[in-house]
Amino acid sequence: MSEIYHALVLNLHQPTNNLTYLLEHAPWEAKEILFAMDRMPRVLWGYENIARVHLSLSGALLETLSDPNFQSRVHGIVKCGDLLWHLQNNDLFDILGTGYYHPVFPLTPKNDWEEHMLRWQSIGKHLFSRPHFSGFWPPEMGFTMEMIPLLKQMGYQFVIVDSEHVEAVDKMSWEELYYRPHIAEYEGEEIIVIVRDRDLSNAQESGMEYEWFHKELNERTKWCNFPPLVTTCTDGDNGGWFRNISPEGNFWHYFYRRFLNKVQTNETNIRPIFIKDYINYYGVSGRVKVHTGAWNTGWHDGKGFVQWTGSQIQQAALQRIDDISQAFHELYMQILHSPQATPDMMHQLEEARWHLLRAETSCHFYWGETWVQRSHDDLDVVDNIIEHIKTIV
Repeated sequence: MSEIYHALVLNLHQPTNNLTYLLEHAPWEAKEILFAMDRMPRVLWGYENIARVHLSLSGALLETLSDPNFQSRVHGIVKCGDLLWHLQNNDLFDILGTGYYHPVFPLTPKNDWEEHMLRWQSIGKHLFSRPHFSGFWPPEMGFTMEMIPLLKQMGYQFVIVDSEHVEAVDKMSWEELYYRPHIAEYEGEEIIVIVRDRDLSNAQESGMEYEWFHKELNERTKWCNFPPLVTTCTDGDNGGWFRNISPEGNFWHYFYRRFLNKVQTNETNIRPIFIKDYINYYGVSGRVKVHTGAWNTGWHDGKGFVQWTGSQIQQAALQRIDDISQAFHELYMQILHSPQATPDMMHQLEEARWHLLRAETSCHFYWGETWVQRSHDDLDVVDNIIEHIKTIV
């Protein structure tokens, strides 16, 4: 049988202070999340020659894991410093860039896109000791082609998108559309697009056996006259399949290690691979258009972003973000070029910017109206700072 290449992608995100809150109010849930993250490198030790895992970790999560106070608090549960050190293993993990506070980019004011990306790169480069990240993970897989020029400016080679939203421009079969990297272009800028197989990703999220996975990949790619790249993407710290501490009940022991053992003994034609390596070996093929959308969440298919915009309260909060973001950027540019500007003003504006970016966290809108007030709380801080500075200048 011809070789099939598999790219495993996992997204890890916890909103600011969420793990601290859970430690106080739901300690076992906090431990499950920490164990789920700590389990990743430990399960893979000894498989450095074959295991290949792409990880996206939000800036908010990295901020928590690298905080000395939080590290001290969870000492005896998980050594966060050790975890971050183990994730630097380039043989096992390829770290993907993302947005700092995990925003749904198409729902976020464009003026804030760059700062989300820059701030993530700052903490990512520091914690993972590397100057460059080849791939980009759009939080919630929320993607629009308008992001392409900025992604290129940030140095990203490829971006991962959901299969539901990809349309062929050049003539190609559905196997070619799903299982080959492509080029997408916007306003003269191009980027490589990697297509997530939604159906296989659903199975990865809910629980699957190696035997089914092997049969399914071979069936889906049997007509490929090229080396197929099958990409599956899910959260890596949510759901019982990833949090279960039982070796016979979680993704890493029950599925992935069994899969690696089959690879090690050459009993399967499926090979784990880093996306960047596949591109270097086999290149890209064809041009596509990616329609604006997100990945599937619960009963929603990602079209129209209903998960985050389904109620008037959600929509009103998103509109407030747009309005305050515009007011912030107008004031920032005014102060930046004003002879009345003082270091204290600039400090206050930078404080406001942090709150603005945090207000755009996807989780504030994901849970219906439950967490929307968290966005408003941050926006109130931004609004107060803006009004205070306006009284001075």
